[in-house]
Amino acid sequence: MATDKKTIFSGIQPSQIPHIGNYLGALRNWVRLQDEYNCLYCVVDMHAITVKLDPEFLRGRSRDMVALFIAIGLDPDKNILYIQSHVPAHAQLSWILGCSTYMGELGRMTQYKEKSQKHNENINAGLFTYPVLMAADILLFQSDLVPVGDDQRQHLEIARDIAIRMNNTYGKLFTVPEAFIAKTGARIMSLQDVNKKMSKSEDVNMNNVISLLDEPKIIMSKIKKAVTDSGGGVKYSPDKPGVSNLLEIYSLVTGKTISDTEIEFENAGYGAFKTAVGEAVVSELEPIQNLFHKLRSDDSYIDGVIKRNAEKAGALAEKTISEVSRGIGFVY
Repeated sequence: MATDKKTIFSGIQPSQIPHIGNYLGALRNWVRLQDEYNCLYCVVDMHAITVKLDPEFLRGRSRDMVALFIAIGLDPDKNILYIQSHVPAHAQLSWILGCSTYMGELGRMTQYKEKSQKHNENINAGLFTYPVLMAADILLFQSDLVPVGDDQRQHLEIARDIAIRMNNTYGKLFTVPEAFIAKTGARIMSLQDVNKKMSKSEDVNMNNVISLLDEPKIIMSKIKKAVTDSGGGVKYSPDKPGVSNLLEIYSLVTGKTISDTEIEFENAGYGAFKTAVGEAVVSELEPIQNLFHKLRSDDSYIDGVIKRNAEKAGALAEKTISEVSRGIGFVY
């Protein structure tokens, strides 16, 4: 990796295929970063198993995510695209960091509280120590920047706190990461409940979300079923959250401004507007889907990318593990 570039790390769970909100708010921005930064993008399968998953499902989804990374435009030779469990140093560093993390810090984590309520039949230790592993993910590569949304800021803060605490105790072991806020992107809301962020989980109404792998006819159907607002007019306004959400999606996939889009549809009804939004989303996603399916038909290629990139990530991780192990007093 180039020494004159800052390092960005981000990870995504393989338990669900990303949706259009993930793509427009984060994934598409990753592609724009690959020439300016050293980028590591990780399929965090170790995080995924805090919830019980079928082993074959997890294996397939992990390969799916690597294929999707490439299909959206991430070059596997410019970026390090790898699977978390293929780099054991994630778990190794997590244990070390866990010994400098306080129970009270972990107990205050919002995501732990929410997930333990949702999965109260499986409140496991991994769910509780999840933020320590996330901190290890970030600190393992001396990451300068971490792309975060509002729901991940608390995890970045605890990673920073752990890094500072370790540095104060043992000397400079870690780069203290900063949040990376993309210049473009948006908070895309649910298609059926515009008071909630678009989210995909096992109990959600699937008409709420557009998966990156939804077929065109399904995308069109979901857009046409999307809630709008009383009164006519395609306007971006706080009192028209449904239409505003669709305007946001249309603007981002076409590159047109909200104002230009309002003018384009000033004499159109909601039906015509929704059709245009659906067609624009289909046009954006079809090339990604076509390349994804081509890549997924060749497991040997995907597995080769996974192996090569795990080796690159492992070599970088070993540098940090070596320095940290010596710093804390291990015979290394």
